[in-house]
Amino acid sequence: MADALSKADVVVHDALVSDQVLSLSPQAERVYVGKRGGLPSIAQSQIIDTLIALARQGKRVLRLKGGDPFVFGRGGEEAEALVKNGIPFRVLPGMTSALAALASVNIPATMRGMSRAVTLATGHAAGSTDDLDWKALAKTGEPIVVYMGLSTIGAIARLLMEGGLQPDTPVAVIQAATTPDERTLTATLSTVEAEVAGQGFKAPALIVIGKIVSMQAVLSGETP
Repeated sequence: MADALSKADVVVHDALVSDQVLSLSPQAERVYVGKRGGLPSIAQSQIIDTLIALARQGKRVLRLKGGDPFVFGRGGEEAEALVKNGIPFRVLPGMTSALAALASVNIPATMRGMSRAVTLATGHAAGSTDDLDWKALAKTGEPIVVYMGLSTIGAIARLLMEGGLQPDTPVAVIQAATTPDERTLTATLSTVEAEVAGQGFKAPALIVIGKIVSMQAVLSGETP
């Protein structure tokens, strides 16, 4: 990635890309296309049009995202548009923010004897007609990592409990993971909505639901 940054003519970047990373491409023009939940944001169609227009100018364009572009990053949509317009590209894989965030706060995504799978889900549509079947996810008993779910955490928690998860199921909310502003709260399904509001947690944040959350205290040396 550092090599690509040093050779780019233009860097089209998201909101979560740090200044330290951008400093690796001092020669490049920067185009900000950040999308932030609940705030005015550039339309996805406009981002795609920007990428196509810059590429057709013969520029070496680096589309820079915070995390894995193919996990809730709309990288697939952008790549598909490039293919349809005959623009060659390559993908530089990034670590998905879910796994990076969990590792940063000592929560293993999987744990032998505790989990056999992990679900990555988006929470932005919770409670709407476009929602996931949270009750079905609850029945798996496996941990769930929720992207973009802070504003709908109350609805998600209620649906999971209706699906069979116990009210005391551990939950962690990780805000601004791996940055100097990182902070974490731990709660349960029955208390997380109030805890998020009471502690003023804001996006970007990831929500981890399941027994694996209990490992944080163990791996942090907080339990004997």
